[in-house]
Amino acid sequence: MNSRPELKLDWATHKAAKYACENWHYSKTTPKNKSNIIGVWEDNIYIGCIIVGLGASPSLGRPYSLGIFQICELTRVALRAHKWPVTRMIKIALSMVTKKNPGLRLVVSFADTFRGHHGGIYQGGGWVYTGMSANSRVWKLKNGDLIDPRRYNGHGHNSKRKVPFGAELIKVPGKHRYLMPLDKAMAEQIEHLRQPYPKREKQAMAPPRAQRRGSTDLHAPNTNKAAL
Repeated sequence: MNSRPELKLDWATHKAAKYACENWHYSKTTPKNKSNIIGVWEDNIYIGCIIVGLGASPSLGRPYSLGIFQICELTRVALRAHKWPVTRMIKIALSMVTKKNPGLRLVVSFADTFRGHHGGIYQGGGWVYTGMSANSRVWKLKNGDLIDPRRYNGHGHNSKRKVPFGAELIKVPGKHRYLMPLDKAMAEQIEHLRQPYPKREKQAMAPPRAQRRGSTDLHAPNTNKAAL
């Protein structure tokens, strides 16, 4: 008998996404770009959301010869404690997004190495790993929070924002990049980019149970505490 609760995914509001991101995602922020927000419920209890959008860079599709509406980025997986695997939720969410946006051909997502993430949910879902993005810089606030420098670039809704007093601009390593092709031709096109999956940090130094319990990878598979 299946002891898992009933799983439901449906379109959600920005308000619901904001709550999930601020409470259940390490960044505590909601993407600013236009996004598809998919809410997740178990036994009719809201447990978070999955957000797929245009991504932070307008040139995201350039390496794959794709236009801006042919590629998207999985920007947030913000979930509280749950019973269903995250890989299953993402698969359903991407199916919904693809039906809503039939021109899409490729999904990109990144695992933040600075936060100790290695991309376990993407590996569990069979995504194609293509290496790391370039190193970058972030503002580190006095309380330890990290802020994307683009929030203080002086443009648009950032025009009046000022860097908080005491913030320090620090270097951070690149992120692990994963791709999910949405059609056979795209799968064949990116196959040559495939690299071996990276391992979780210190994976060989602890038994499996300890790795899952103490991992800093908030999105690791086979755990019911993704993004607490």
